[in-house]
Amino acid sequence: MKIQRFTFNEFEENTYVLYDSTGQCVIIDPGCNTLSEQSELTLFIKNNNLQPQLLINTHCHIDHIFGNQFVAETYKLSLHAHEKEVEVLNSGSSVALFYQMEYDTSPKIEHFLYHDDEIEFGDTKLKVIFTPGHSPGSISLFHKDSETLISGDVLFESSIGRTDLPGGDYDILIHSIQSQLFTLPESTVVYPGHGGHTTIGKEKRTNPFFN
Repeated sequence: MKIQRFTFNEFEENTYVLYDSTGQCVIIDPGCNTLSEQSELTLFIKNNNLQPQLLINTHCHIDHIFGNQFVAETYKLSLHAHEKEVEVLNSGSSVALFYQMEYDTSPKIEHFLYHDDEIEFGDTKLKVIFTPGHSPGSISLFHKDSETLISGDVLFESSIGRTDLPGGDYDILIHSIQSQLFTLPESTVVYPGHGGHTTIGKEKRTNPFFN
């Protein structure tokens, strides 16, 4: 499996395209909200002859859903996310208005993802890990074969997701990380929703929220 990261919108959010040798791919947390960002995403997919199969949100805060409508419409995809993100997704328009930002209303979640579900595309399987705390229905996605984790806004290099937004809970987030993510192999590479990648081992040893 290969990973392509794009950093989009004013919040510097990481959008990911995961793909393998079959040419099939999934698009995770499309934050593209300008024509140039939309073009950057579609050109990569076109130039690499990829066939998008799934649209996934790790959670539905506004910076991760700006491009949902564009991706869904462009590639005829339905949205996958946890059911506890429905209310968060529905608040997108009011949040965008608060920030005075353009936002094409996201389609509704048509397929709910739950803990231990498997997502398949091409020759690739991703395991869904329920990791609430930053958002009520936050999920992380683990690729066992390559020891790769897409963590959304749960775990960052030397930091964790904020918990002061509606539905956030610090104690739940800490428990999610310790019980669900820190039990993964220490060599697991973590690709977060903002910033650069890290590893589970590094965060267990040096993350100030746990040391």
